[in-house]
Amino acid sequence: MGKPRPGEAEWLAPHHHSGRAHPSRSFLFLLWTLLNCSVGGSAQGPGEWTPWGSWTRCSSSCGRGLSVRSRHCIWLPGEELCSGDSHEYRLCQLPDCPPGAMPFRDLQCALYNGRPVLGTQKTYQWVPFYGAPNQCDLNCLAEGHAFYHSFGRVLDGTPCSRGARALCVAGRCLSAGCDGLLGSDAREDHCGRCGGTNDSCLLVQRVFRDAGAFAGYWNVTLIPEGARHVRVAHRSRNHLALMGGDGRYVLNGNWAVSPPGTYEAAGTRVVYTRAAGQEETLRAAGPTSQDLLLQEPNPGIEFEFWLPPELYGPFQAQAQALGWSLRQPQPREVERQPPEPPAAPAANPPWIPHSTPDPCHPCSDTRGRAHRLLHYCGSDFVFRARVLGRLRQARETRYEVRVQLIYKNLSPLRALEYVWALSHCPCPPLDLHHEYLLAAQRLISPDGTQDRLLLPHAGYARPWTPAEDSRVRLAARQCPV
Repeated sequence: MGKPRPGEAEWLAPHHHSGRAHPSRSFLFLLWTLLNCSVGGSAQGPGEWTPWGSWTRCSSSCGRGLSVRSRHCIWLPGEELCSGDSHEYRLCQLPDCPPGAMPFRDLQCALYNGRPVLGTQKTYQWVPFYGAPNQCDLNCLAEGHAFYHSFGRVLDGTPCSRGARALCVAGRCLSAGCDGLLGSDAREDHCGRCGGTNDSCLLVQRVFRDAGAFAGYWNVTLIPEGARHVRVAHRSRNHLALMGGDGRYVLNGNWAVSPPGTYEAAGTRVVYTRAAGQEETLRAAGPTSQDLLLQEPNPGIEFEFWLPPELYGPFQAQAQALGWSLRQPQPREVERQPPEPPAAPAANPPWIPHSTPDPCHPCSDTRGRAHRLLHYCGSDFVFRARVLGRLRQARETRYEVRVQLIYKNLSPLRALEYVWALSHCPCPPLDLHHEYLLAAQRLISPDGTQDRLLLPHAGYARPWTPAEDSRVRLAARQCPV
């Protein structure tokens, strides 16, 4: 017989003695023979791994290092080897090394100090050399000379380069995933979940459109505690101001302009950039550990962040209290913007020629008490609003409205909102610069990336009149409890 594979002789091959064979060993031999006969010598797929062993102690005595665990492949003759890795490596973090401690790579190079190398009796003092191609070789520079020597691989757990987060393992430079395993592709999603799909939080994404009646810092939005992946962008001659929860400015406050850079605020790092063309951005990975207040006196500011669902309602209430419906400016001497030309009177709008007829078909009549009662009681929001803008896209229409009176609301409404109709030809249509009573649903996309006010097809959208106001107040008292 050929030499047995590792592990076979221990439990597969029979052992003969001067007497009768041991019953259990004879049974195992019979089982092994039957298996071999049944497979006919053909491969039967991969073997099976043993359970993972325990993690080893950290490779470093301070700072960052790695820990290892292993498993073994069990396979029978004719089977393939197991698929996968026999070792896993994970980061371990110990207390920081004391000041002046020698880095791990420096220590490995220093082991060759005063020892003959390169086939001569001459000795050198060695320090790490970081300019060689392979970061995970122990490349050491001879002090006072213009050459370096590679002493093979560095020890596992050595940082790939000076200050790097990645570590060398078996000659490869590996970064850790969010699961702590080196070489893992696991990444945090926008909600902070390792390996998640952004389905456990909501994307708050809006455009600030109000303009101050006079110069000053105006509240744009509250960035609440728990927000992640914050992004703010705008173009203006003025500057974004960020205030902490304690009322102190983080940047661009108290008439002073802050330089671009990274600022510590609310337990995260805020990266502030100011490019040519009067463009500013704020970015923060989060999560924020306390509320932040964004201020600016100009409209057109885009902002977004991700928020856990349970924090969305309190955020809306706080934001409205801070000035989304009634904006209370904090006077500051800032650069005034040139006044806009006066708007044309609403009674005489400019005439715009139409080159093609409206392709939309007339809407069906949806008037009546039953229709009003159905939509009032079944909607999340009922409010009076003035239509300021309309944008038609491929399969939907977006109205920008100014909320003037709220009859019913599932959560607080802003002074300016977007209302969506899922059609290029919504029914009923809303005319610009007119006031309506609207019944809308709150629609959150399955992946949590969109939070919209939806105007259903053939829904409730009536021109506002005192009579319609009385009718909708009557409907409010007739909804089933």
